[in-house]
Amino acid sequence: MVNQSADGVVSDTNSGDADSNENPAVRRLDDWNAEELQALVDDNGSPLYVLDLDRVRENYRRLDQAFPDAEILYAVKANALGTLLETIHEAGAGLECASAGEVTRALAAGAPGSAVRYTAVNPPARDLDVVVDAWEDHPDLTITAGAEDTIDRLADRGYDGRLCLRVNPGIGAGHHEKVRTGAAAKFGVPAERAVDVLADAADRGFDVVGIHAHVGSGVQSEQLDAHREFVSRMGDLARDVADAVGDLEFVDVGGGFGVPYREDEDPLDLDAVAEATRDAIGDIDATLSIEPGRYVVADAGVLLTDVNTVKEARETTVVGVDAGMTTLARPAMYGSYHPIRNLTADDGAARETVPQTIAGPICESGDVFCTDRELPASERGDVLAIGNAGAYGYEMANQYNTRPRPASVVLEGDEVRLARRRETIDDVTRLETDRRRSDRDSNPETGR
Repeated sequence: MVNQSADGVVSDTNSGDADSNENPAVRRLDDWNAEELQALVDDNGSPLYVLDLDRVRENYRRLDQAFPDAEILYAVKANALGTLLETIHEAGAGLECASAGEVTRALAAGAPGSAVRYTAVNPPARDLDVVVDAWEDHPDLTITAGAEDTIDRLADRGYDGRLCLRVNPGIGAGHHEKVRTGAAAKFGVPAERAVDVLADAADRGFDVVGIHAHVGSGVQSEQLDAHREFVSRMGDLARDVADAVGDLEFVDVGGGFGVPYREDEDPLDLDAVAEATRDAIGDIDATLSIEPGRYVVADAGVLLTDVNTVKEARETTVVGVDAGMTTLARPAMYGSYHPIRNLTADDGAARETVPQTIAGPICESGDVFCTDRELPASERGDVLAIGNAGAYGYEMANQYNTRPRPASVVLEGDEVRLARRRETIDDVTRLETDRRRSDRDSNPETGR
């Protein structure tokens, strides 16, 4: 079967008929080749993000098979690396963007306006300015507004293009309370007001094309009932909007498809999610849209880090590494579990397994990747791999403690490419340095 997206990108989904062993539902950390990963650190230094583009394509293909009649947009916020955006768009996906910067990245990756959707959440003025300017050159771009006030602000800027409304369905799900968006007041117009808001927008000349909602991030199979109820509410709303305003082009039920971070967790039953989605949404005269992010990239990425310190503390062995909460924020921010593997200990030499606390170099007690986890005894100079780092890894990296952000490499077949160079301290301080230099240039007499 051949699937053609709205912008003409064609993908051969027959390739997904291969045995499931060739495209398993999850790639575990132990499935990565230890010697090849260590060689990447030898060549590129540490910490280092690694992203396998072939695995990205496999994950997209699985989604395309499960949702053959749906429009798939990749949620750029999961990982916005330009090389990745080019890869996923060429595979057939559109790009869902949460900021003006992501819209700029999507267009730079070669996506036409018809494949780009901007979902505005309390957008700063400069974001709206940038996106409306982009719309002038890409009139098929779609803006999703999550507040009536945002619609007014778009009108003030002369925008009367393709408008989607984000609604709040009053139900949320996900791996952590901080990412359950479906019922959070921050997100979307209350569903009971959506028809009136869209009718008013249509009267004002906007091209009303869709409705959107997102239940949350990291939804697992056991939360399928919440997902089904959420989608059912979206189907009911779509029919109400069609009766009052006219047929919609699409109904977007977001993404949030979870992946198993723990070694003993089963992968998401994607076919069951797809079937439940189709059943719950019911009969609508519109295209179903989904926006997976984590599912596409999480298990396609690992973070590599060097052991620099091994310390016997009172109650545990502390293993210090050169990555920290500035490199991968999820454990500190959400208490998230990531699998960890000592690649050097895989060389065949038997090592005793001992409980270890893997800690970074940041001056915060929360800067730990795990506490008392049973791992082969670490030694200074070992290379550790942290799994499922392809989603919300580099995207949440920061420069706290004046720490430069890491480099990123991508794998494609037998090829390894540096996709993002490592930052330097000069990079971190450059804006300040330029400011001081500008002051000196403008005030030569003071020399300050």
